Amino acid sequence: MSQTPPTPLQYRFDGPEDAPVLILGPSLGTTWHMWDRQVPELAEQWRVFRFDLPGHGGAPAYPAGSVGDLTVRLLATLDALGVQRFGYAGCALGGAIGVELALRHPERLASLALIAASPRFGTADEFRQRGVIVRTNGLDPIARTAPERWFTGGFAAAQPAITEWAVQMVRTTDPGCYIAACEALAAFDVRAELGRIGVPTLVLVGADDQVTGPAQARTIVAGIPDARLAVVPGASHLVPVEQPTAVTDLLAHHFATAWHPGYDAATGQMAAIAAPPVKPVLSGPVPTAPVAEIAPAVRPPEPSGRADTYDTGIKIRREVLGDAHVDRALASADDFSGDFQEFITRYAWGEIWDRPGLDRRSRSCVTLTALVAGGHLDELAFHTRAALRNGLTPEEIKEVLLQAAVYCGVPAANSAFKVAQRVIREETTPLE
Repeated sequence: MSQTPPTPLQYRFDGPEDAPVLILGPSLGTTWHMWDRQVPELAEQWRVFRFDLPGHGGAPAYPAGSVGDLTVRLLATLDALGVQRFGYAGCALGGAIGVELALRHPERLASLALIAASPRFGTADEFRQRGVIVRTNGLDPIARTAPERWFTGGFAAAQPAITEWAVQMVRTTDPGCYIAACEALAAFDVRAELGRIGVPTLVLVGADDQVTGPAQARTIVAGIPDARLAVVPGASHLVPVEQPTAVTDLLAHHFATAWHPGYDAATGQMAAIAAPPVKPVLSGPVPTAPVAEIAPAVRPPEPSGRADTYDTGIKIRREVLGDAHVDRALASADDFSGDFQEFITRYAWGEIWDRPGLDRRSRSCVTLTALVAGGHLDELAFHTRAALRNGLTPEEIKEVLLQAAVYCGVPAANSAFKVAQRVIREETTPLE
């Protein structure tokens, strides 16, 4: 069987052709132009490689639904250019790509900088709801609120041209690629893997970042053995744009002093560094103990030999219904109802919903119809939310209910329309 090669990314180079390669990765909704203020100085010492995410900045709109997929596409692009070893700095989603490189492809990475990053970006529900809003209303609501997420209030007021640039950058992104990137962030969670990162790492964050702030940065520093923290005052989430000089100086210092000499293929480990990198900390020393203990999710013990089915089921159940709903259901389980929760997780979600014969959109159509027929309005409400997460538009849900009216009865469909209308209004109301 032939395999389709990964779709290459849109890119550009700046700097001397014979210099070491330094990659700058963008955040969700931005383009490589977010790094414009860093390039002149960095390109004096490195061959700077910038890339656009799919569907961003006019790049081909081939959605990538996982951080791993984006990383594979980046490596395929670099392979075609003959770039084998490089330093990497990434912001937010770009930082997630950097973590993926450090965990899955450490032999390629000489040094790493993570900016406005997190081992887990919010909750899966937050990003999936953002996808629902974009699918229903387009990118305009997200674009209009981008400045308040990305910049401090003072900067946004003082720099109207940059603020408008940010709005237009989001507005011109391909919606399907934006939604896929939201799904990638929803599924990203490396909290348990940070200790395996062996590359020298700078963790850089804006002091006023309300999206992925200093707390998340300190969690990363506590988890990565060779990590240093820099907190930039007067900056929010898009810190390279808001405080370009500080970010440029920190990156230049980090990559000049913490460029790893190589990867030992015989041992599978990074070679030892003769001297530790200088620690560029703006906010005082990093505590040696973790600032927060992150424990793995707790679930009931599984019968031997069937954990794989439960694990698959709980994953799909969360992806379709949302973390908040599943957490409530599991938290309310007791000795009387616990076996039922395990039953539906294992068999409904781990077996039926995982079967390859129908995609999730089709399964949502079938489920909505069955719930209308049975008059199960409570379950119809949360499966309407699930249908939106699975990619159905409000118009498609309306068509399902109209079809159900013919075959399940008008009174049943009348009640269903009231429930679905309420849920769709709640889920597709643009963010304030």
